[in-house]
Amino acid sequence: MTKIRIAIQKSGRLNQDSLQILKDCGISIDNGKDQLKASSRNFPMEVFYLRNGDIPQYLRDGVVDIAIIGENVLIEKGTDISIAEKLGFSKCKVSLAVPKSFKYNSVKDFEGKRIATSYPNTVKNYLAEKGVNVDLHIISGSVEIAPNIGLADGICDIVSSGSTLFKNNLKEVEVMLKSEAVLAVSPTISEERKALLGKLQFRIQAVLKARQSKYVLLNAPNDKLQSILALLPGMRSPTVLPLAEEGWSSVHTVINKDTFWEVIDELKQAGAEGILVCPIEKMVL
Repeated sequence: MTKIRIAIQKSGRLNQDSLQILKDCGISIDNGKDQLKASSRNFPMEVFYLRNGDIPQYLRDGVVDIAIIGENVLIEKGTDISIAEKLGFSKCKVSLAVPKSFKYNSVKDFEGKRIATSYPNTVKNYLAEKGVNVDLHIISGSVEIAPNIGLADGICDIVSSGSTLFKNNLKEVEVMLKSEAVLAVSPTISEERKALLGKLQFRIQAVLKARQSKYVLLNAPNDKLQSILALLPGMRSPTVLPLAEEGWSSVHTVINKDTFWEVIDELKQAGAEGILVCPIEKMVL
């Protein structure tokens, strides 16, 4: 049987998030400790555990068909590789940072400066567009120490919370790009495996939609029902059912989690009572 081959990061946060989304898609992976390849029990899939930076070349060579990888890695090493789906987790920025004592006004302040980074192509392309020339020092690993030991005037690195910069007496001054985990596709993927990719994407989309939504049930007095319904979104429209108590209805709907608390406040003010909120496991639209 044909299996789709997926690469995920061997270790780190992206590894855990990648395994979690596959699990949420109902895909069970039989992997033991330190295995570099594993199979799924209930989906035609093989999982390859690889170094993050090596994944673009494995996709390019057709060793794997798809991969869950940071968009920032593709921008640095795989601009020829297409993205099938943005996955919404492992969000970060790729930014330029300088010592806190550096008086920064604009990106032009980097002219002629030394920048330490493990993202040389990203830095070079970004600063070339700005007409700025720099001296790049390519470092694999912890670049934030470079200014403290006199190796560089600034750095380019991934920024999530900013705590690492703070600990190393650095400040973020320029955001070059924003990144998240994506589902990337090999340019050599076969038609047979594209069909499996379509099935996987269907599941992923159902999971991602559910993660962005909450199922809400509430009681509404009938004389205030229309004003309450006017506040509510829904997959098509809210469901309204009569309660046993005359003059009241039960309203069921789905609310986007980004606007959830604002909508709940408005519902309370409009007269809604007994508001229940439930997580959604999957949403098939």
